[in-house]
Amino acid sequence: MPVGSMSSVCLCAARARFGADGAPDRGAGAPRRIGRVADVRLTEFRALMQAQFGPLRAPSVAHDHVFSALDGRTVDQALAAGEDPKRVWSAVCDDFDVPDALRYGHPD
Repeated sequence: MPVGSMSSVCLCAARARFGADGAPDRGAGAPRRIGRVADVRLTEFRALMQAQFGPLRAPSVAHDHVFSALDGRTVDQALAAGEDPKRVWSAVCDDFDVPDALRYGHPD
């Protein structure tokens, strides 16, 4: 599975709701909307990356830049491993001196 592809992130989200055999994970007891919240947060994260770095550079930063705050992983690797997008965004902000206007999300 390529680490830099969006499908790897989506695949990990699917595995969180389904077992390795593809059957729904009924034992977790978590409501399905939790998956939606994670998707929305990931979508917001990607939008913030594009706002900071632009649509061409953001995927490159996510795929290539290694963050010590993420245990030596890239953004894509950390998200694929299930890391909280808020923690990943915080690491990006710290390494790249993201202005406060974007650090705390898009202004409404």
